[in-house]
Amino acid sequence: MNVPASMSAHEGSALRRHALGDFVRAARSRITPQMAGVPAGLRRRTPGLRREEVAQLCGISVTWYTWIEQGREVSVSPAVWARIASVLQLARAERAYLFELAECADPSHPRDEPAGMSGVLQDSVDAINVPAYVLDRCWNVMAYNSQMRELFDDWPVRDPAPNLLRYIFLDPAARQLVVDWEQRARRVVAEFRADAGAHLDEDDVRALLDDLTRASPAFGHWWTRHAVIDREGGLRDFDHPRMGLLRYRQITFRLATHTDMKLIMLLKE
Repeated sequence: MNVPASMSAHEGSALRRHALGDFVRAARSRITPQMAGVPAGLRRRTPGLRREEVAQLCGISVTWYTWIEQGREVSVSPAVWARIASVLQLARAERAYLFELAECADPSHPRDEPAGMSGVLQDSVDAINVPAYVLDRCWNVMAYNSQMRELFDDWPVRDPAPNLLRYIFLDPAARQLVVDWEQRARRVVAEFRADAGAHLDEDDVRALLDDLTRASPAFGHWWTRHAVIDREGGLRDFDHPRMGLLRYRQITFRLATHTDMKLIMLLKE
């Protein structure tokens, strides 16, 4: 949901809350007692669940749940939103929409790669005629094309499990390839913190952070600074061992069907 530029932050927040309340109310209306596993009872005027039933199933007060549907300003934890999404039996797109309106991360974010996803990613990057690659939430390289392999001097091939953070901080070749390595590396840490913020308690993210903090004093130092910036792209300079100085403009896109992955393209300047 995009808020018009002319709208104030307060108005935008109110608009989101009311859209969220309307959405939750509509979802409740289509869940029958049979679907939710509760007795239908008598004198039910509408086929959907009552607010009291949803609140009880979610383990929250009726007043609190009513305020959510009314679009009032209430503090709701991600765990409670997750219970509401489960009780209302939201589909994947509906659940993502709920958490987008709630402006918080889904604690049950899909962790498994969808069937056939690897092949789709590889076919996609192969169709791009500039260096391109896909990163997951740990910045593991999920797919890359031949142009990216050439730019990074065969690093993804040399590494059996290529990870961009490990490359930048642990591979000596990165310090030669990346122009102004220290500035870029510092920014990379802040970008990763923005990406990993919703997943810091997950085992794979935690293990990566622990390894990098132990193995790289530079990473450990900048991680404790708690800087956070978006992966916005911009100019990227490389000092390639065979091709010399190269300049690209980095463009980053998030995958609509798997939002913890992103496609990075490097356009020649």
